[in-house]
Amino acid sequence: MKPRAKKALKIVGIILAIIVCFILIVSLVSVIGNNANIKYARSLSKVEQDDPLDAPYIDEETGYYTFTTDREFKILQLTDVHIGGGAFSLRKDIMAINAVYDLIAYTKPDLVIVTGDMAYPVPFSSGSFNNMAPTKTFAETMEAIGVYWAVVFGNHDSEVYSYYDREQISDYYSRPELKYCLYQEGPEDVDGYGNYFINVKNSAGIITQSLVLFDSHAYAKGFFRDYDNIHPNQITWYENEITRLDNINKSNGATETLKSLAFFHIPLVECKDAYFEWYNNGEKDTENVKYVYGIAGESGNVVYSGIGEDELFETMLKLGSTKGVFTGHDHYNNFSLYYNGGEGDDYIRLTYGMSIDYLAYFGIAKETAQRGGTVIEVGTDGSFDCYGLRLVDKKEIRAIGDF
Repeated sequence: MKPRAKKALKIVGIILAIIVCFILIVSLVSVIGNNANIKYARSLSKVEQDDPLDAPYIDEETGYYTFTTDREFKILQLTDVHIGGGAFSLRKDIMAINAVYDLIAYTKPDLVIVTGDMAYPVPFSSGSFNNMAPTKTFAETMEAIGVYWAVVFGNHDSEVYSYYDREQISDYYSRPELKYCLYQEGPEDVDGYGNYFINVKNSAGIITQSLVLFDSHAYAKGFFRDYDNIHPNQITWYENEITRLDNINKSNGATETLKSLAFFHIPLVECKDAYFEWYNNGEKDTENVKYVYGIAGESGNVVYSGIGEDELFETMLKLGSTKGVFTGHDHYNNFSLYYNGGEGDDYIRLTYGMSIDYLAYFGIAKETAQRGGTVIEVGTDGSFDCYGLRLVDKKEIRAIGDF
Protein backbone atom coordinates (compact mmCIF):
# COMPACT_ATOMS: atom_id res chain seq x y z
CA MET A 1 0.00 0.00 0.00
CA LYS A 2 1.30 3.44 -0.89
CA PRO A 3 2.27 5.79 2.00
CA ARG A 4 -0.45 8.28 1.02
CA ALA A 5 -3.11 5.55 1.13
CA LYS A 6 -1.84 4.36 4.50
CA LYS A 7 -2.03 7.90 5.86
CA ALA A 8 -5.58 8.35 4.58
CA LEU A 9 -6.64 5.03 6.07
CA LYS A 10 -5.14 6.01 9.40
CA ILE A 11 -7.01 9.33 9.39
CA VAL A 12 -10.30 7.54 8.62
CA GLY A 13 -9.60 5.12 11.48
CA ILE A 14 -8.97 7.97 13.90
CA ILE A 15 -12.18 9.72 12.83
CA LEU A 16 -14.20 6.53 13.26
CA ALA A 17 -12.65 5.95 16.69
CA ILE A 18 -13.57 9.51 17.74
CA ILE A 19 -17.15 9.01 16.54
CA VAL A 20 -17.47 5.71 18.43
CA CYS A 21 -16.05 7.28 21.59
CA PHE A 22 -18.46 10.22 21.24
CA ILE A 23 -21.44 7.90 20.85
CA LEU A 24 -20.38 5.85 23.86
CA ILE A 25 -19.91 8.95 26.01
CA VAL A 26 -23.28 10.38 24.94
CA SER A 27 -24.99 7.05 25.63
CA LEU A 28 -23.39 6.80 29.08
CA VAL A 29 -24.31 10.38 29.98
CA SER A 30 -27.87 9.73 28.75
CA VAL A 31 -28.27 6.65 30.95
CA ILE A 32 -26.80 8.31 34.03
CA GLY A 33 -28.71 11.55 33.43
CA ASN A 34 -32.04 9.84 32.85
CA ASN A 35 -31.66 7.81 36.01
CA ALA A 36 -30.95 11.03 37.90
CA ASN A 37 -33.98 12.77 36.36
CA ILE A 38 -36.27 9.85 37.19
CA LYS A 39 -34.96 9.91 40.76
CA TYR A 40 -35.71 13.63 40.87
CA ALA A 41 -39.22 13.06 39.49
CA ARG A 42 -39.91 10.43 42.14
CA SER A 43 -38.86 12.91 44.85
CA LEU A 44 -41.57 15.42 43.94
CA SER A 45 -44.17 16.06 46.63
CA LYS A 46 -47.70 14.80 46.16
CA VAL A 47 -50.14 17.58 45.26
CA GLU A 48 -52.94 17.63 47.82
CA GLN A 49 -56.31 18.66 46.38
CA ASP A 50 -58.71 20.86 48.32
CA ASP A 51 -61.75 18.65 47.68
CA PRO A 52 -60.48 15.31 46.35
CA LEU A 53 -62.88 13.01 44.54
CA ASP A 54 -63.16 9.29 45.07
CA ALA A 55 -60.92 7.26 42.80
CA PRO A 56 -62.32 6.74 39.30
CA TYR A 57 -63.42 3.21 38.45
CA ILE A 58 -64.08 1.19 35.32
CA ASP A 59 -67.84 1.36 34.82
CA GLU A 60 -69.10 -2.09 33.78
CA GLU A 61 -71.87 -0.60 31.65
CA THR A 62 -69.68 1.74 29.61
CA GLY A 63 -66.26 0.06 29.89
CA TYR A 64 -64.54 3.37 30.69
CA TYR A 65 -63.00 5.06 33.71
CA THR A 66 -65.63 7.12 35.48
CA PHE A 67 -65.50 9.90 38.08
CA THR A 68 -68.49 10.58 40.32
CA THR A 69 -69.16 14.11 41.56
CA ASP A 70 -71.95 16.60 42.14
CA ARG A 71 -69.59 19.57 42.03
CA GLU A 72 -67.74 21.23 39.19
CA PHE A 73 -65.00 19.16 37.56
CA LYS A 74 -61.64 20.73 36.73
CA ILE A 75 -59.36 19.51 33.93
CA LEU A 76 -55.86 20.78 33.26
CA GLN A 77 -54.80 20.27 29.66
CA LEU A 78 -51.03 20.06 29.15
CA THR A 79 -49.43 19.55 25.78
CA ASP A 80 -46.06 19.13 24.07
CA VAL A 81 -44.07 18.52 27.24
CA HIS A 82 -41.16 17.40 25.03
CA ILE A 83 -38.90 15.54 27.42
CA GLY A 84 -35.88 14.52 25.36
CA GLY A 85 -34.39 11.83 27.54
CA GLY A 86 -30.84 12.22 26.24
CA ALA A 87 -27.48 13.75 27.10
CA PHE A 88 -28.24 17.00 25.25
CA SER A 89 -31.59 17.67 26.91
CA LEU A 90 -31.16 16.70 30.56
CA ARG A 91 -31.24 20.26 31.93
CA LYS A 92 -34.25 21.23 29.83
CA ASP A 93 -35.98 17.99 30.83
CA ILE A 94 -35.79 19.09 34.46
CA MET A 95 -37.25 22.45 33.44
CA ALA A 96 -40.17 20.64 31.77
CA ILE A 97 -40.73 18.44 34.84
CA ASN A 98 -40.77 21.52 37.08
CA ALA A 99 -43.21 23.30 34.76
CA VAL A 100 -45.60 20.34 34.86
CA TYR A 101 -45.38 20.19 38.64
CA ASP A 102 -45.84 23.95 39.07
CA LEU A 103 -48.98 24.09 36.91
CA ILE A 104 -50.58 21.09 38.62
CA ALA A 105 -49.70 22.32 42.11
CA TYR A 106 -51.22 25.72 41.30
CA THR A 107 -54.45 24.54 39.68
CA LYS A 108 -55.05 21.31 41.65
CA PRO A 109 -57.16 19.71 38.93
CA ASP A 110 -59.30 16.61 39.20
CA LEU A 111 -57.77 15.28 35.98
CA VAL A 112 -54.78 16.14 33.79
CA ILE A 113 -55.08 15.36 30.07
CA VAL A 114 -51.90 15.60 28.00
CA THR A 115 -52.55 16.07 24.29
CA GLY A 116 -49.41 14.45 22.94
CA ASP A 117 -45.66 14.75 22.57
CA MET A 118 -44.80 13.81 26.10
CA ALA A 119 -41.49 12.62 24.59
CA TYR A 120 -39.16 14.24 22.07
CA PRO A 121 -36.51 11.65 21.13
CA VAL A 122 -35.06 13.71 18.26
CA PRO A 123 -31.33 12.94 18.49
CA PHE A 124 -29.84 16.28 17.42
CA SER A 125 -31.90 17.98 20.18
CA SER A 126 -32.02 15.29 22.84
CA GLY A 127 -28.97 13.14 22.12
CA SER A 128 -31.03 9.96 22.13
CA PHE A 129 -33.21 7.67 20.01
CA ASN A 130 -34.68 6.13 23.16
CA ASN A 131 -38.30 7.29 23.45
CA MET A 132 -39.03 5.02 26.42
CA ALA A 133 -36.67 6.99 28.67
CA PRO A 134 -38.62 10.30 28.40
CA THR A 135 -41.91 8.37 28.55
CA LYS A 136 -40.87 6.87 31.89
CA THR A 137 -39.61 10.22 33.19
CA PHE A 138 -42.96 11.83 32.43
CA ALA A 139 -44.94 8.96 33.94
CA GLU A 140 -42.83 8.95 37.10
CA THR A 141 -43.42 12.71 37.39
CA MET A 142 -47.19 12.29 37.18
CA GLU A 143 -47.28 9.33 39.55
CA ALA A 144 -45.29 11.28 42.17
CA ILE A 145 -47.67 14.24 41.85
CA GLY A 146 -50.56 11.87 42.52
CA VAL A 147 -53.26 13.48 40.38
CA TYR A 148 -55.19 11.33 37.89
CA TRP A 149 -53.91 11.73 34.38
CA ALA A 150 -54.49 10.57 30.81
CA VAL A 151 -52.56 10.93 27.56
CA VAL A 152 -52.99 10.80 23.82
CA PHE A 153 -50.11 10.32 21.43
CA GLY A 154 -48.43 13.07 19.42
CA ASN A 155 -46.29 12.68 16.33
CA HIS A 156 -43.02 12.67 18.30
CA ASP A 157 -43.88 10.07 20.94
CA SER A 158 -42.90 7.21 18.63
CA GLU A 159 -40.85 8.35 15.65
CA VAL A 160 -39.98 5.76 13.02
CA TYR A 161 -36.33 5.82 14.13
CA SER A 162 -37.14 5.56 17.85
CA TYR A 163 -36.26 2.42 19.77
CA TYR A 164 -39.88 1.71 20.73
CA ASP A 165 -42.98 1.74 18.56
CA ARG A 166 -46.42 3.08 19.48
CA GLU A 167 -47.68 -0.31 20.63
CA GLN A 168 -44.81 -0.70 23.08
CA ILE A 169 -45.26 2.81 24.48
CA SER A 170 -49.00 2.10 24.72
CA ASP A 171 -48.25 -1.08 26.68
CA TYR A 172 -46.16 0.96 29.11
CA TYR A 173 -48.94 3.47 29.76
CA SER A 174 -51.31 0.53 30.33
CA ARG A 175 -49.23 -0.92 33.17
CA PRO A 176 -51.20 -1.41 36.41
CA GLU A 177 -48.22 -0.03 38.35
CA LEU A 178 -49.20 3.42 37.07
CA LYS A 179 -52.00 3.80 39.62
CA TYR A 180 -53.04 7.33 38.59
CA CYS A 181 -52.88 6.78 34.82
CA LEU A 182 -56.29 6.35 33.15
CA TYR A 183 -54.95 5.55 29.67
CA GLN A 184 -56.72 2.79 27.73
CA GLU A 185 -55.35 1.26 24.54
CA GLY A 186 -58.71 1.28 22.78
CA PRO A 187 -60.37 -1.20 20.40
CA GLU A 188 -58.07 -3.39 18.32
CA ASP A 189 -60.13 -2.84 15.17
CA VAL A 190 -59.77 0.96 15.33
CA ASP A 191 -56.65 2.65 13.95
CA GLY A 192 -54.13 3.98 16.44
CA TYR A 193 -53.50 3.50 20.13
CA GLY A 194 -55.33 5.39 22.84
CA ASN A 195 -58.84 5.88 21.45
CA TYR A 196 -60.95 5.90 24.61
CA PHE A 197 -63.40 7.81 26.80
CA ILE A 198 -63.35 9.05 30.39
CA ASN A 199 -66.74 9.89 31.91
CA VAL A 200 -67.91 12.17 34.69
CA LYS A 201 -71.16 11.11 36.39
CA ASN A 202 -73.26 12.66 39.10
CA SER A 203 -74.56 10.76 42.10
CA ALA A 204 -77.81 10.04 40.21
CA GLY A 205 -75.79 7.98 37.72
CA ILE A 206 -76.09 10.42 34.79
CA ILE A 207 -73.00 11.23 32.71
CA THR A 208 -72.62 15.01 32.93
CA GLN A 209 -69.54 15.14 30.70
CA SER A 210 -67.87 12.56 28.50
CA LEU A 211 -64.25 13.08 27.48
CA VAL A 212 -63.18 11.41 24.24
CA LEU A 213 -59.50 10.94 23.47
CA PHE A 214 -58.15 10.14 19.99
CA ASP A 215 -54.84 9.06 18.52
CA SER A 216 -54.31 11.63 15.72
CA HIS A 217 -51.32 9.61 14.46
CA ALA A 218 -48.17 11.26 13.07
CA TYR A 219 -47.29 11.57 9.38
CA ALA A 220 -49.55 10.93 6.40
CA LYS A 221 -46.76 10.26 3.90
CA GLY A 222 -44.02 8.61 5.88
CA PHE A 223 -41.00 10.08 7.63
CA PHE A 224 -41.74 13.76 8.47
CA ARG A 225 -43.99 14.07 5.38
CA ASP A 226 -47.22 15.94 6.10
CA TYR A 227 -49.35 15.41 9.18
CA ASP A 228 -52.05 12.78 9.43
CA ASN A 229 -55.75 13.01 10.22
CA ILE A 230 -58.22 11.15 12.39
CA HIS A 231 -58.98 8.03 10.32
CA PRO A 232 -62.44 7.01 9.04
CA ASN A 233 -62.80 3.98 11.32
CA GLN A 234 -61.99 6.19 14.32
CA ILE A 235 -64.82 8.52 13.32
CA THR A 236 -67.18 5.54 12.98
CA TRP A 237 -66.07 4.34 16.42
CA TYR A 238 -66.65 7.84 17.84
CA GLU A 239 -70.15 8.06 16.36
CA ASN A 240 -71.08 4.61 17.60
CA GLU A 241 -69.75 5.24 21.11
CA ILE A 242 -71.39 8.65 21.45
CA THR A 243 -74.68 7.07 20.39
CA ARG A 244 -74.21 4.13 22.79
CA LEU A 245 -73.29 6.34 25.75
CA ASP A 246 -76.15 8.71 24.96
CA ASN A 247 -78.59 5.78 25.01
CA ILE A 248 -77.17 4.52 28.31
CA ASN A 249 -77.44 8.00 29.75
CA LYS A 250 -81.06 8.42 28.72
CA SER A 251 -81.93 5.01 30.11
CA ASN A 252 -80.57 6.29 33.43
CA GLY A 253 -82.80 9.37 33.35
CA ALA A 254 -80.93 11.95 31.25
CA THR A 255 -83.21 14.23 29.25
CA GLU A 256 -80.58 15.95 27.09
CA THR A 257 -78.06 14.75 24.50
CA LEU A 258 -74.81 13.49 26.01
CA LYS A 259 -72.31 16.33 26.40
CA SER A 260 -68.70 15.64 25.42
CA LEU A 261 -65.29 17.21 24.87
CA ALA A 262 -62.58 15.86 22.55
CA PHE A 263 -58.80 15.76 23.01
CA PHE A 264 -56.09 14.94 20.46
CA HIS A 265 -52.75 16.23 19.22
CA ILE A 266 -52.90 17.44 15.60
CA PRO A 267 -55.50 20.17 14.99
CA LEU A 268 -58.37 19.80 12.54
CA VAL A 269 -58.32 21.60 9.19
CA GLU A 270 -61.45 23.42 10.43
CA CYS A 271 -59.21 25.16 12.95
CA LYS A 272 -57.21 26.59 10.06
CA ASP A 273 -60.38 27.48 8.12
CA ALA A 274 -61.83 29.30 11.11
CA TYR A 275 -58.65 31.18 11.98
CA PHE A 276 -58.08 32.50 8.48
CA GLU A 277 -61.73 33.48 8.04
CA TRP A 278 -61.34 35.62 11.16
CA TYR A 279 -57.88 36.90 10.21
CA ASN A 280 -58.85 37.81 6.63
CA ASN A 281 -61.84 39.71 8.03
CA GLY A 282 -59.48 42.18 9.65
CA GLU A 283 -59.19 40.07 12.81
CA LYS A 284 -62.89 40.53 13.48
CA ASP A 285 -65.64 37.99 14.13
CA THR A 286 -67.82 36.72 11.31
CA GLU A 287 -71.13 34.88 11.25
CA ASN A 288 -69.16 31.65 11.40
CA VAL A 289 -66.27 32.47 13.73
CA LYS A 290 -66.29 33.93 17.25
CA TYR A 291 -62.74 34.51 18.51
CA VAL A 292 -62.33 34.18 22.29
CA TYR A 293 -58.68 34.56 23.30
CA GLY A 294 -55.06 33.80 22.50
CA ILE A 295 -52.61 34.31 19.67
CA ALA A 296 -51.45 32.47 16.56
CA GLY A 297 -47.69 32.63 16.92
CA GLU A 298 -46.62 29.97 14.42
CA SER A 299 -45.01 31.16 11.21
CA GLY A 300 -45.78 29.87 7.72
CA ASN A 301 -49.07 28.00 7.54
CA VAL A 302 -49.90 29.08 11.11
CA VAL A 303 -52.14 26.05 11.72
CA TYR A 304 -50.37 22.77 10.92
CA SER A 305 -53.39 20.53 10.62
CA GLY A 306 -53.67 17.13 8.97
CA ILE A 307 -52.93 17.20 5.25
CA GLY A 308 -56.21 15.63 4.20
CA GLU A 309 -59.89 16.16 4.88
CA ASP A 310 -61.74 14.09 7.43
CA GLU A 311 -65.34 14.02 8.57
CA LEU A 312 -64.79 14.33 12.32
CA PHE A 313 -65.91 17.95 12.65
CA GLU A 314 -68.96 17.32 10.46
CA THR A 315 -69.82 14.23 12.51
CA MET A 316 -69.52 16.23 15.73
CA LEU A 317 -71.95 18.83 14.38
CA LYS A 318 -74.36 16.11 13.26
CA LEU A 319 -74.41 14.34 16.62
CA GLY A 320 -74.62 17.55 18.64
CA SER A 321 -72.67 16.07 21.56
CA THR A 322 -69.11 17.42 21.36
CA LYS A 323 -68.97 21.15 22.10
CA GLY A 324 -65.22 21.55 22.61
CA VAL A 325 -62.05 20.26 20.93
CA PHE A 326 -58.62 20.62 22.57
CA THR A 327 -55.37 20.05 20.67
CA GLY A 328 -51.64 20.83 20.81
CA HIS A 329 -48.86 20.41 18.23
CA ASP A 330 -48.25 24.08 17.30
CA HIS A 331 -46.34 25.40 20.30
CA TYR A 332 -46.74 29.13 19.69
CA ASN A 333 -50.49 28.88 19.02
CA ASN A 334 -52.75 29.15 22.04
CA PHE A 335 -55.96 30.63 20.68
CA SER A 336 -59.54 29.57 21.33
CA LEU A 337 -62.50 30.25 19.03
CA TYR A 338 -65.99 29.07 18.15
CA TYR A 339 -66.70 27.77 14.65
CA ASN A 340 -69.83 26.45 12.99
CA GLY A 341 -68.22 24.90 9.92
CA GLY A 342 -69.42 27.67 7.63
CA GLU A 343 -73.14 27.57 8.31
CA GLY A 344 -75.78 26.95 10.94
CA ASP A 345 -76.34 27.90 14.56
CA ASP A 346 -74.31 25.11 16.16
CA TYR A 347 -70.77 26.07 17.16
CA ILE A 348 -67.87 23.99 18.47
CA ARG A 349 -65.12 25.63 20.50
CA LEU A 350 -61.67 24.84 19.07
CA THR A 351 -58.84 25.46 21.53
CA TYR A 352 -55.08 25.14 21.36
CA GLY A 353 -53.59 24.15 24.68
CA MET A 354 -50.70 26.27 25.93
CA SER A 355 -47.54 24.20 25.57
CA ILE A 356 -44.64 23.29 27.86
CA ASP A 357 -41.86 22.80 25.26
CA TYR A 358 -38.34 23.86 26.22
CA LEU A 359 -36.63 21.74 23.58
CA ALA A 360 -38.11 21.42 20.10
CA TYR A 361 -37.95 25.00 18.81
CA PHE A 362 -34.63 26.84 18.70
CA GLY A 363 -34.53 29.46 21.45
CA ILE A 364 -37.94 28.58 22.90
CA ALA A 365 -36.50 27.71 26.32
CA LYS A 366 -35.84 31.42 26.93
CA GLU A 367 -39.35 32.49 25.94
CA THR A 368 -42.22 32.56 28.42
CA ALA A 369 -45.42 34.10 26.98
CA GLN A 370 -46.53 30.91 25.21
CA ARG A 371 -45.72 28.47 28.01
CA GLY A 372 -48.40 27.19 30.34
CA GLY A 373 -51.49 25.04 30.56
CA THR A 374 -55.19 25.26 29.78
CA VAL A 375 -57.78 25.04 32.54
CA ILE A 376 -61.16 23.55 31.60
CA GLU A 377 -63.98 24.04 34.10
CA VAL A 378 -66.94 21.71 33.63
CA GLY A 379 -70.20 22.63 35.32
CA THR A 380 -72.59 20.23 37.00
CA ASP A 381 -74.89 20.56 33.97
CA GLY A 382 -72.10 19.66 31.52
CA SER A 383 -71.46 23.23 30.38
CA PHE A 384 -67.81 24.25 30.21
CA ASP A 385 -65.45 27.18 29.92
CA CYS A 386 -61.69 27.29 29.52
CA TYR A 387 -58.77 29.70 29.76
CA GLY A 388 -55.05 29.71 29.25
CA LEU A 389 -52.81 29.85 32.30
CA ARG A 390 -49.37 31.32 31.68
CA LEU A 391 -46.65 29.56 33.66
CA VAL A 392 -44.32 32.47 34.37
CA ASP A 393 -46.80 34.69 36.22
CA LYS A 394 -49.97 32.55 36.46
CA LYS A 395 -51.89 35.09 34.40
CA GLU A 396 -55.26 33.82 33.19
CA ILE A 397 -55.75 34.29 29.43
CA ARG A 398 -59.46 34.73 28.85
CA ALA A 399 -59.94 37.42 26.20
CA ILE A 400 -58.29 38.94 23.15
CA GLY A 401 -55.48 41.20 24.27
CA ASP A 402 -54.71 39.36 27.51
CA PHE A 403 -51.26 38.46 26.21
